[in-house]
Amino acid sequence: MTGPELLDVARDGIVTFLKVASPLMLVALVIGVAISLIQALTQIQEQTVVFVPKIIVVGLAMMLFLPFMGDALAAYMTRIASRIATGV
Repeated sequence: MTGPELLDVARDGIVTFLKVASPLMLVALVIGVAISLIQALTQIQEQTVVFVPKIIVVGLAMMLFLPFMGDALAAYMTRIASRIATGV
């Protein structure tokens, strides 16, 4: 495997990682900012208030985005397996 081919595989892996991880990270970011805003407005500074809604919403988002994430990972594995099989 040459250098450019290795860079293509690494770039493809990073792009796949971003496709898989970004939906959940964005959901967690939005929920965290919303709850922080609510805490600032109500002056409730309890640290554990953030975790329960975030865990619930991220779990629901995971169930919603799991087919997309699985398809992205399966497509990546198919591309890697075809590279291994062809020897490129």
